[in-house]
Amino acid sequence: MSDLNAGKSINFHVGLLILRIGTGIAFMIHGAPKLLGGPERWEQIGGTMKVIGITFAPAFWGFTAGFAEFVGGLCLLLGIFWIPACVLLTGTMTMALIMHLSNGDKFSTYSHALEAGILFISLIFIGAGRYRLSRKL
Repeated sequence: MSDLNAGKSINFHVGLLILRIGTGIAFMIHGAPKLLGGPERWEQIGGTMKVIGITFAPAFWGFTAGFAEFVGGLCLLLGIFWIPACVLLTGTMTMALIMHLSNGDKFSTYSHALEAGILFISLIFIGAGRYRLSRKL
């Protein structure tokens, strides 16, 4: 797969690197407590899947959310496994948005999930940029 952003200016690539690093670190910090929370925490988080009719294996879904946020954030930071990471993060943010909307939460509560979901969908199309680890591998 060719880098569609190869002809972009250095400012574009530096800006994308800053976005990747900042967002990656933020999602690693956000996902670490979920990932390290253990089965009880995973069941609590994964229990929200009932909102869309999925009632089996809540611990699996909760672990998956923490994994997507932490490991997906790490992938963003490093610029590796770009599309799978952005897809997992988009899915996690979509589920968080659905949960908040079904709870009747206000925009200020669900805006993070909405904004992050839009960001990850956009990053699928934008790409990881020139300064990424996968380019060196």
